[in-house]
Amino acid sequence: MRPDELLAFYAGRLPACELNNTFYARPTETKIRAWVAATPASFRFSIKAQRGGSMRALLQDPTGSVPWLTESLAIFGDRLGTVLFRVPSPVAVDVERLSALLAAWPPDLPLTFEFQDRSWHVDEVFERLTESGAALCATDLPDDAGPPTLRLTGPFLYLRLRRDDYSAAEVEGWARRLVPFLASGRDAFVFFRHDESGRATELAAELRAAVDQAVA
Repeated sequence: MRPDELLAFYAGRLPACELNNTFYARPTETKIRAWVAATPASFRFSIKAQRGGSMRALLQDPTGSVPWLTESLAIFGDRLGTVLFRVPSPVAVDVERLSALLAAWPPDLPLTFEFQDRSWHVDEVFERLTESGAALCATDLPDDAGPPTLRLTGPFLYLRLRRDDYSAAEVEGWARRLVPFLASGRDAFVFFRHDESGRATELAAELRAAVDQAVA
């Protein structure tokens, strides 16, 4: 398939995507308009915040870096599901810097945090996210002893399933965990790990079917 045809094909089968290239380069107006044009009105994008700008916003200068990160995102309109702000594991918890970033963030842009260092997973951080309406990403990693806790701090749930594969029973188990959130009227963004075999999209379709069956 030609690269310029892939997004439209994907969007005809799945309702959202997590944009990875925005982690390496801030999206241009031309790219955003092309992405929006290739997808239906119901489709939603999760935008990974550009890595350098996101760390500057958290660790140095939120008032200067947040506008740089977000100035083009209004072009998405209601297609913008959320901005995924990834905080890598070498960065330990700093509640004051998190509070400064949240204060500088535009209130009309949905925001999600993925904290890779466990030191961030404390009540004070959860409280700051809840007060600002930012979502907390739960991530299921291959080396984890068990599934992560699902904690709702914002208007929607965000889950990254990063193991190499999931059995049918595991997919059904995740569907059962999602149903209570969906039944309460919350949306859930759930993304599987990209792989060369294309298994991730198969798993996404399996999860949607399992959720539909669990709801029924």
